[in-house]
Amino acid sequence: MGILSGKVVLITGGGNGIGRDCALIAAANGAKVVVNDLGGGLGGGDEGSAGPAEQVAQEIRAAGGEAVSNSESVTSLKAVQGMVEQAKDTFGGLHAVINPAGILRDGMFHKMSEEDWDRVIDVHLRGSFNVCRATIEHFRDQQDGAYVLFTSTSGLLGNIGQTNYGAAKMGIAALSRILAMEGAAKNVRANCLAPVAWTRMTQSVPVKDEAAAARRAQMAQTIRADQPARFAVALIADAAKTVSGQFFGAAGENIILYSQPRPIETVTKEEGWTLDSILSEALPKMSEKFYPLARQAPAPQPAPAN
Repeated sequence: MGILSGKVVLITGGGNGIGRDCALIAAANGAKVVVNDLGGGLGGGDEGSAGPAEQVAQEIRAAGGEAVSNSESVTSLKAVQGMVEQAKDTFGGLHAVINPAGILRDGMFHKMSEEDWDRVIDVHLRGSFNVCRATIEHFRDQQDGAYVLFTSTSGLLGNIGQTNYGAAKMGIAALSRILAMEGAAKNVRANCLAPVAWTRMTQSVPVKDEAAAARRAQMAQTIRADQPARFAVALIADAAKTVSGQFFGAAGENIILYSQPRPIETVTKEEGWTLDSILSEALPKMSEKFYPLARQAPAPQPAPAN
């Protein structure tokens, strides 16, 4: 028994990193799990392998849980539809999707190839579309379903060298928000999670100086994959049924709620704006509220005093 008893969950990217921990934690809490992982490299160009997904599924079964593996790619809608059918055929249904599957092909935008742009968009944004499109009608028909899609601070806050990744992740945030709005009447929930964790994806980011190396060493000890995975699994539990349409973050033991874009300043000129007045009045008036180019992450809040 557990908080996910009776639930069937599809977890993509479940062979490594956060996805692996999502699968293990979900199963340990009573879920029947379809562990999907292509088994390729971070760049998405390697031929896949069934090994990582099956290894996690075997680990779950060895611990007394129920799991099957799938090594198809989320970039194919047909393949994801097959994952849904696998869940139904094996476990009799599907109730939730956790979708951390992803790749990186980093580079400054002025040097980025069309292939590197397309491949990242294909895996992250198209992949998120595929897992949602393949499941949404089933969730609506049964009036029960939950999505945890993975965004990133590279999209929410920006990150140099990751225009393709950041653009995809902001698109996923919008997808999740609108899925939540459209699904509310049918008890279909969607939330986004921007994780920070020590995974092979984190390790792939180049270290440029000693300070970065020191930060990485600290991350390996204090920011683990199981921490955001635990939060992702909690979001699909029935106890979280009132939580939908939100953008969360998880880093170490910090759980973050992100703001969502809303107007912060409006300037009006009844007689109409001219180019000169826009430049001399509107932009200067708004400038005090401009966001700086420097990336600013939310500061952890201290625990309340007892």
